[in-house]
Amino acid sequence: MKKKNVLVAGANGSTGRIIIDLLKKSEKYQPIAMVRKQEQKKHFEKENVATVLGDLEEDLNEAVKGAHKVIFAAGSGGKKVVEIDQEGAKRFTDAAKNAGAEKFVMLSSMGADNPSIGGELEDYLKAKGNADDYLQKSGLAYTIVRPGALTNEEGSGKIQLKEKLEEQESISRANVAQTLVEVLDNDVKQSQIFEILDGETPIEKAVRS
Repeated sequence: MKKKNVLVAGANGSTGRIIIDLLKKSEKYQPIAMVRKQEQKKHFEKENVATVLGDLEEDLNEAVKGAHKVIFAAGSGGKKVVEIDQEGAKRFTDAAKNAGAEKFVMLSSMGADNPSIGGELEDYLKAKGNADDYLQKSGLAYTIVRPGALTNEEGSGKIQLKEKLEEQESISRANVAQTLVEVLDNDVKQSQIFEILDGETPIEKAVRS
């Protein structure tokens, strides 16, 4: 079986690097790291991971060409929420559509459907919600994953997953990364949005139940 190329936007971020490592170990997928600057390529080249240059504030058609599937795990860190978290995600969506990508996996956030509860995160959540809406209307096959607050704890490989979770708790980046990779499969959570937190159900089971 030929491995499918998975392009990761935000590959150089904390969650992005975990995603790349998981894809590297995968039997089905071949990671491509999308980075913004030439010098960010070094880390991935050392790991024998293919890289492409792509800036979320510019045209991304060239960067996304040849990607079978894509994961959007980029974030502005609150500095350019409209430019990166919203418009960058939209540009990435358009480019994925133009490239004929089979699936788009979006790392969103709990609260993106109700930004007004976000306090100082309101603008960020609004941007994420707008990006999610845009993806849903794009005609692409997608899965939108909305985790709670991200921690750097070790991944347990277990989560709780619901369309809407009551609690506003946390989840390790490792568990989020594993969930994003797990839903790349065409038949898993197709065209669905769900929330996740650390929990008791093994990830591969949670996304398929």
